[in-house]
Amino acid sequence: MARKPSLRTELLVNLAFLAAAALTLGVVTVSVVSTVAPERALVMTLTVVPLDVVVFVLFGRYLVNRHILRPVERLVAVADAVASGDFAARAPDAETQDFQMLATRLNRMTDHLLDAQSQVVRSEKLASLGLLAAGVAHEIGNPLGAIGTYTDVLRRRGVDGEVLAGLRREIDRIDRIVRSLLDYARPREETLAPVDPGAVLRAAQALLESQGVLRHVETRVDLAPDLPAIRGRSHLLEQVVVNLVLNAVDAVSSGGVIVLGGRPWAYEPGRWALRRESDAMDAAFPRIARRRPGRVDFAPGAPGALLFVADSGPGVAPEERERIFEPFVTSKVGKGTGLGLAIVARIVDDMGGVVWVDEAREGGAAFKMFFPRADAVPRRP
Repeated sequence: MARKPSLRTELLVNLAFLAAAALTLGVVTVSVVSTVAPERALVMTLTVVPLDVVVFVLFGRYLVNRHILRPVERLVAVADAVASGDFAARAPDAETQDFQMLATRLNRMTDHLLDAQSQVVRSEKLASLGLLAAGVAHEIGNPLGAIGTYTDVLRRRGVDGEVLAGLRREIDRIDRIVRSLLDYARPREETLAPVDPGAVLRAAQALLESQGVLRHVETRVDLAPDLPAIRGRSHLLEQVVVNLVLNAVDAVSSGGVIVLGGRPWAYEPGRWALRRESDAMDAAFPRIARRRPGRVDFAPGAPGALLFVADSGPGVAPEERERIFEPFVTSKVGKGTGLGLAIVARIVDDMGGVVWVDEAREGGAAFKMFFPRADAVPRRP
């Protein structure tokens, strides 16, 4: 992209051109006047000089409108739209460095306001849903325990084993849902400590391989050697990765590909992930630029780690990428509880990070998480 000129340079160059043109016109006028009669010379002077002034004023007005007033009007219009609650409004590119810088700062401020608003909404939603989940889990847990006891009584009385097996299966399913609700509602009061995210990713893969979960898929771990430590909780981060990998296993067909990876990364809403080690030097992965979520305590370019779980499944539709982290939203009809990704979002948020879903290079979904470096000082909101 060509470097934009500064406003000062643009004005000086154009005014210098105008001054040179005016001087040239003056010299030509004097030369012509000196060759005509005095009475005609006066008329010509009184005509040319005002015309010269009018041209100077009109051109100056054009310069001021083009380089100052119009950019200011566009910025004011965007600022008014943002003040009215339209956080999708963005300042357009400007012709000069100065107004381009103002547009960039205004857009960054809008992004910051959007992050603050979404974080407040997310926190309120987490709190209210957490209370609801805890209440529901408590109310369901008590009668569920009683149903389990009566099932054992029926088994001892010789009731049909197939019926009891189906009953026990559904009781266990409800129990898993209750446990998921408690996991979602449980407050995370543990102290954050430095965590090696690469070790957590490898441990999660090893755990699932030992359980035979990954036997029908191809799994790769793609970690940068300089992946920084983050602040978090190892067992909870492992739970997050396990949930994401299990979702990926459900999404891909037999023989599909799942990639667990991590990169050092500086968080920017418009910046894409770094190149993977397995990518060819000339590989390109064009994507539609979409704004990713952020936090108000993220400084611009905050250093940290980008972790991802990508798969070759069908992916997630763009219109579902925000809702997919809400409780009870699931594509696994009759199988999932819709709490797995909600728990992922809750844990990542508690650990000071953000999570979002994007297109994967393998063709499916790429769930990405950003966590600031362990030694990074968070910016106060």
